Amino acid sequence: MTITEKPAAATPADSAPRKDLAAVVYNPIKVDLDKLKRLVGAEQTAAGWPETLWLETSEDDPGQGQAREAIAAGASVILVAGGDGTVRAVGEVVHGTDCALALLPSGTGNLLARNLKLVLDDLELSVRSAFTGRDRTIDVVLIDIEREDKSVDRHTYLVMAGLGLDAKMLANTDDDLKKKAGWLAYVKALLAVGKDSRELHFRYRLNKKPEQSLRAHTIMIGNCGSLPAKIELLPDASLDDGLFDIVVLKPKGVWGWLQILSKVIWENGVLSRIRHGHKLRTREVDALNYATGTELVLRLHHPEEIELDGDGFGKAIALKAWIEPGSLIIRVPQDA
Repeated sequence: MTITEKPAAATPADSAPRKDLAAVVYNPIKVDLDKLKRLVGAEQTAAGWPETLWLETSEDDPGQGQAREAIAAGASVILVAGGDGTVRAVGEVVHGTDCALALLPSGTGNLLARNLKLVLDDLELSVRSAFTGRDRTIDVVLIDIEREDKSVDRHTYLVMAGLGLDAKMLANTDDDLKKKAGWLAYVKALLAVGKDSRELHFRYRLNKKPEQSLRAHTIMIGNCGSLPAKIELLPDASLDDGLFDIVVLKPKGVWGWLQILSKVIWENGVLSRIRHGHKLRTREVDALNYATGTELVLRLHHPEEIELDGDGFGKAIALKAWIEPGSLIIRVPQDA
């Protein structure tokens, strides 16, 4: 699928010039607000834009309400300063609109920014790009999560959804430790759930094909596949190919985990980065299976923890996930 690009402030030739307006949705815990306001003010003035809107997230509203307020006010670009949860919440509202999303990486994972290959540690560049960059479109994934009480809630995610090890790990992560130690908190949680050998048992239907049953340790449905520490969990996943990529982990003992580590760390992370390295990649192994699709319907035998873009979303008994191609506009640097 070809990336769609257009100038950041393009308007039809026969219409009045568009008056650009920026809004910043920020998590006060994640940002240096004084520095951010100084940088935004300088770029806003240089671009000749009106006063930027400033909208703070809260525990009760991590970004959806603020995004709606910004769009209602006429914002043409929303700068998101927060973690992956804030980005996901704002993207949930912005996708399908003409408003662009600009990322100001501020969290622990910065998963979408990593997969877009944006600079993670240059706030000045990120802010400047929001006012002077170009637009590209990416896919988003919508997901209906059915709970044990038969209620269903709908969400949007931009990076990855998971059932199994990663969701259990997030459910066991100490939020206070995460604030202090970052990814070390996930290591502690991983050790806590690593002894859990219970498998997921589910029925699934991919791309409306006949239903099948499967037992697995973990299943992840990714819009993109890069994780921190240069881990390429889904090496062929792309943000703009109109597909999501699925990985299923089915390790049997120590050998199974060694197969997974070899594929993910060595083949995906090392061989894929060197010239002709893809020719050295092995075939699919029993412990690790890949698939692609546009729609997945899955029903579990027992409720299981589910995560979206690195945040726990409680327990699911069933889900339906589907792709919406090219439905989110992302503002990136001109030379990205």
